[in-house]
Amino acid sequence: MLRTYRDTLSLLGPALPVLSFLGRLPTAMCQLGSVLLVAETSGSLATAGLAGGALAAGQTVAGPLLGRLADRRGQRGPVLAASLANALAVAALVLAAVAEAPTGLLVPSALLAGATVPQIGPLARTRSVALARRAGADDRTVGAVLSFEGALDEVSFVLGPALVGLAAALAHPGAALLGAALLLALCGTGFALHPTASAAAPPPDGTATRTGAAERTRLPGSAYALRVTMVLQGAMFGASQAGITALTAGLGAPAQAGLVYAAMGVMSAAVGLSLAALPATIGLALRRRAATAGLVLLSLPLLAVDSLTGLYVVVTVLGAAYAPHLITVFALTERAVPAGRLAESMAFLTSGIVGGQALALALSGRLAERHGAPAAFAVAVGAAVACAALSWTVRTGRAPRGAGVTPGGAAPSGSAARG
Repeated sequence: MLRTYRDTLSLLGPALPVLSFLGRLPTAMCQLGSVLLVAETSGSLATAGLAGGALAAGQTVAGPLLGRLADRRGQRGPVLAASLANALAVAALVLAAVAEAPTGLLVPSALLAGATVPQIGPLARTRSVALARRAGADDRTVGAVLSFEGALDEVSFVLGPALVGLAAALAHPGAALLGAALLLALCGTGFALHPTASAAAPPPDGTATRTGAAERTRLPGSAYALRVTMVLQGAMFGASQAGITALTAGLGAPAQAGLVYAAMGVMSAAVGLSLAALPATIGLALRRRAATAGLVLLSLPLLAVDSLTGLYVVVTVLGAAYAPHLITVFALTERAVPAGRLAESMAFLTSGIVGGQALALALSGRLAERHGAPAAFAVAVGAAVACAALSWTVRTGRAPRGAGVTPGGAAPSGSAARG
């Protein structure tokens, strides 16, 4: 496993992982940061919820569009423009909230902040996979690249809210968002201009065959099923968040909610990194079924947990199933879709998580208010069961690579040319 990750880091270089991690950290900060900011400045949790929902809606709708643009035009221009636009939009949201602007201005500001998210996480996956395929890496190395990217995501979504909470406690939520805007302007620009952006650029005009052009326009049905799976995974996140918040509040320890969620994220990141140690004989289809079975079995105890210690144990153990499922779905998508639509497909998966989380949080939050935390956790269990059902009923395969063109425009070599 260590040798595999050494190969991964040598493939990506030292700067790209740092830039992509710091570039995606602001996105992890803005969801919670916007809710805390608007709640404090407006004094209304309802207004804060509308702002947070608008931010999630903007990211859900616009994310795949940015991914499609990156597939067609390359990553450099779209990421650079989106990074700078998002930094300005987040700063504008902070100014509007501090000025106690009306809801009619706050919600569109949050929507714009979500719509301009530069999608560095999905595009970093696309770029890393393109680098691996261009270097002739085998499927095991590509899987390690996706595991590494998944771990970066998990760490960012643990560290981001923690930084927001720290800034809110020491100063003001607006300070966290302004810091996020500055970080994104710097690291998003660095990610956009990094030389590896050319690896995920579309092939020059005239180099793709007519068959390859046709392949880039088609998606198999399994790709859409994988997107639905990610919406369900997001629903698990949202419902779990609502249940954790309700239970910790009922136990008189509301401040523990973020720590419980962070413990789950740390476990998920650790297990995700360990996937590189799995033998090659364990295929992605089997991994997906095992992961979804784990989601079901490990989420069931949520329905009975009634103490803070029990909540920590159950949620932390449940985190062990999250990263394997997420990383496997990303890997299946990389194999199922044509190279010319990889960035769009990766962005769809991420947007599915965001959209599913927002919808489930709204639904299960109301259920938790009326019927207690078990009602919210029941939504999470139901989503897990649906994920498992999809893993057994929908088969995935490789996209045809007849054109022989990678995202970088070079013919693949070695094991990357097979399949």
